Amino acid sequence: MAVGLTLAPLGPAAASVILTSLLDGKAGLRDMGSRLRRWRVGARWYALALLTAPLVMAATAVAVAVVFPGYYGGVPTSGELVTIILAGIAVGLIVGMLEEVGWTGFALPRLRRRHGVVSTALIMAAFWGAWHYPMFANSTDPSGAIPAALIVAVFLFAWLPGYRMLMVWLYDRTGSLLLAVLMHAPLAAGAFINSFMAASGNASGIAILAPALSWGAAFWVIAAVVLLTERRRARVST
Repeated sequence: MAVGLTLAPLGPAAASVILTSLLDGKAGLRDMGSRLRRWRVGARWYALALLTAPLVMAATAVAVAVVFPGYYGGVPTSGELVTIILAGIAVGLIVGMLEEVGWTGFALPRLRRRHGVVSTALIMAAFWGAWHYPMFANSTDPSGAIPAALIVAVFLFAWLPGYRMLMVWLYDRTGSLLLAVLMHAPLAAGAFINSFMAASGNASGIAILAPALSWGAAFWVIAAVVLLTERRRARVST
């Protein structure tokens, strides 16, 4: 799964600022800035935002390394590992900030006025996945066992929608654009680190899809549990 840092994340941020300025003027920009500075939301929300992706991706990495020994190739030195992790964190923060100013700062509030949490999340997930197409468009299986179209589809839509569902729900409960940035960052960082670590491996066939499928399964399960719990609480309160 090739993941790198390009100028693409500038697109959502630039579009958000321009459209907000045109549609809502200075008041809209001030509101976006206020949501970006909203940090008093409770420790449990920070835990969900910051730990969900790292825990799922770390557990997946261990499982993939056991089931597919050739996926990650050689073990890097401690210095190389630190460099990879720091680079991943930097990429995650940059991508998270630029993309979420657009996705959560502009698109989400407008969709949420017309749709419920699930519908909003699915609409955003479809566009979010499609937005990443250029990043994964050239993904292929060296063995030729899996069609390139299937690989690209898995990379775009197996794991991103479930995580976006959680992000929409989290924003719906906190109204914090900052928290959306922080939740996006570890996902981007984890994908970058996984890509970098796998680059030296000899993965092919189903091994190529294993991380994305595992992430997706975990994120969807977590999202389902969260939404079902919320629905039950809503029924009890009424």
